[in-house]
Amino acid sequence: MLCAMTPRSAAALAAAALLATLTACAPQDDDPTVGASADAGDQAAACTKQSLTTRTAGKLTIGTDEPAYEPWFRDNKPENGEGFESAVAYAVAGKLGYAPGDVTWTRVTFNNAIAPGPKAYDFDINQFSITDDRRKAVDFSGPYYLVRQAVIAPKSSKIANAATLADLTGAKLGAQVGTTSYRAITDVIKPAGSPQVFNNNDDAKKALENGTIDGLVLDLPTAFYMTAAELENSVIVGQLPQVGVPEQFGLVLDKGSGLTGCVTQAVDDLRRDGTLADLEKKWLAQVAGAKELT
Repeated sequence: MLCAMTPRSAAALAAAALLATLTACAPQDDDPTVGASADAGDQAAACTKQSLTTRTAGKLTIGTDEPAYEPWFRDNKPENGEGFESAVAYAVAGKLGYAPGDVTWTRVTFNNAIAPGPKAYDFDINQFSITDDRRKAVDFSGPYYLVRQAVIAPKSSKIANAATLADLTGAKLGAQVGTTSYRAITDVIKPAGSPQVFNNNDDAKKALENGTIDGLVLDLPTAFYMTAAELENSVIVGQLPQVGVPEQFGLVLDKGSGLTGCVTQAVDDLRRDGTLADLEKKWLAQVAGAKELT
């Protein structure tokens, strides 16, 4: 037996039908959080030891130069986990799920590490400043350190007491080949003469000691270490002003590497959770206080 429908019940049914229609037709991603957690989960799952494709399955191969200088490394042994960059490398490895025993090191010269072509490493850490020119040949992770350049000299050098960039214009300056230290000479100091170029900092130190150059330009932490432990009677003349975009160090990967996104995520996580700041305080605390050359 069919019952007669009252006006009130008919209205209720019509409203219910309309609500059902709107619900069925509504877009499912109006809530910005819908799918976001899934995407984050997918990214996290893709950045694990089990899912990453590295040069050697189950291992992470990290490159750096020979020799590896302090305070970035300790005793030229990157595998000991001591020194700022060694500690950063192992922290990144840990974020990706690699235990210290899963990490292997290979030695690659600075210039070869950033040259085009296949790489002998999964990523390389060696005070590589992130630049657009270098991005043409390699990938970079997100930055793990904000760096300044500095000038060091023997106490007997004519520039030892320099206070301004103008005081350096007549000096013979040098830097390692292919570095931003060299570019700091040409673009920031702009001396009258061309800077001398060296294959590595050991050669540059010898030139400084024998008077071939008046001053050496390098990153500030290395400047502190050299003047404190390697070069007797030497001083930090001063740090150079920051010009343009702040100079930042990044990990270097092969161009188009499938690891770039995951390595960058690991570096970013280490910055957010305070690990990078803690490691900087531990290994690079001495860099504060160098005078500015104006």
